[in-house]
Amino acid sequence: MTPRQRRLTLVLGILAGVGIAGALALVAFRQNVTFFFDPTAVASGQAPTAERFRLGGMVVKGSVHRDPGSLKVRFLVTDFKNDVPVTYDHVLPDLFREGTGVVARGRLENGTFIADEVLAKHDEKYMPPDVEKSLKRRHGESRMDSANGESPSSTGALSQATPSHPAGS
Repeated sequence: MTPRQRRLTLVLGILAGVGIAGALALVAFRQNVTFFFDPTAVASGQAPTAERFRLGGMVVKGSVHRDPGSLKVRFLVTDFKNDVPVTYDHVLPDLFREGTGVVARGRLENGTFIADEVLAKHDEKYMPPDVEKSLKRRHGESRMDSANGESPSSTGALSQATPSHPAGS
């Protein structure tokens, strides 16, 4: 084999390796992507039924029902046009309340959203950015703080509840 052929083989081998690594990285990124949907998108069938996604909106007042003796809780999430029932069987964040913004991550099963993570608002001005955009798109209005002109999404952080896992797992 001539030196030119060896160089060509080396260059082609490197290109093939980079291509394979890039393809594997794209597959890994695709598996970790979680899309956001509001209740209207879920009700219209735009949300995937076989994949996990985030559902955001407001918790309907009077809709929170807890099963006695367990952590299981059921509630409705709304965007003021449609409601989606949600079930969650872990500890809710301390700031979870009826009538406040929430983002839940999970999957849709028989018309009910089975959540494995719930994020709740942090103060009375905060609304998760995805929920605020969705509500603004649906109603054409923004929840601006009239006192200082700031968007509510710039003034707080989410309180998070996730299932606890033993260290090292």
